[in-house]
Amino acid sequence: MKIKAIIHPAEEGGYWAEVPALPGCITEGDTIEEVMANLKDAIEGWLDVANSRHAIDSTDQVVEIAV
Repeated sequence: MKIKAIIHPAEEGGYWAEVPALPGCITEGDTIEEVMANLKDAIEGWLDVANSRHAIDSTDQVVEIAV
C-alpha cells in the first residue's frame, strides 16, 4: 500500500508531516529520515485505531485486502 504524505519544515527546526487521506494523522522528526520512520508508525497506529472502532456481528466476515 502506498499513501501520500506531505512533509513540511517546522518553524522550530526539523520537520512535521501529515497524511491528507487519514484525517488527524500527523507526526514530526528532527530529520527527513526520522520523520519518514515516524510516518510509518503514525499510519499504522491510525489504521489500527480505525479498524478497532467498528463492532463486528457474529454474522459478519472479516477480510484483509492488500493494495
